[in-house]
Amino acid sequence: MTKTETLLWNRLEAYQLDETDVRLTFSQRLARENGWNLNYTQRVIEEYKKFLFLCCTSPDPVTPSDPVDQAWHLHLTYTKSYWNDLCKNILEREIHHNPTRGGKEEQQKFNNLYTGLHHMYFEKFGMNPPPDIWHDNNTRFTDINFQRVNLSKYWLIKKPDIKFKPAVFTFILMLAATVFLSSALS
Repeated sequence: MTKTETLLWNRLEAYQLDETDVRLTFSQRLARENGWNLNYTQRVIEEYKKFLFLCCTSPDPVTPSDPVDQAWHLHLTYTKSYWNDLCKNILEREIHHNPTRGGKEEQQKFNNLYTGLHHMYFEKFGMNPPPDIWHDNNTRFTDINFQRVNLSKYWLIKKPDIKFKPAVFTFILMLAATVFLSSALS
């Protein structure tokens, strides 16, 4: 790292997203919204800071992993923290979030940018990014069927890894529900 990059990284490392005088901190909210434990969440926040560093030092745009993107999305809702504390005071520049416009061309662009980020990460930090946070390109760009779910109203049942035809899966799910309901009513 250059001297300027080292100063930037030191400011980012010292930057705390968690306020001390609140009941629900940034990291607690990030963990809750994503179903993560606090240890993993703290690691994601560290990787988010590395992503921001790469945003500022790369000559090209960079693409975050999904966990890092979740931290970024949440941080953007803390508008004073994001725009004043982080962008103005720590980074000394604005970092805007620019999602895909869709289509094959954009898909290829973001895939290439994500690959490039992995190379820059190694160049700047002397190690590969942790694979449980910085997933491979295929996982990053295909495992994306997410929705917010109110866990107080809905149960989530993990799909089996076995590939079932939809009709077979529906039958198994209905059978399981019938067994559960009959045992609950007994």
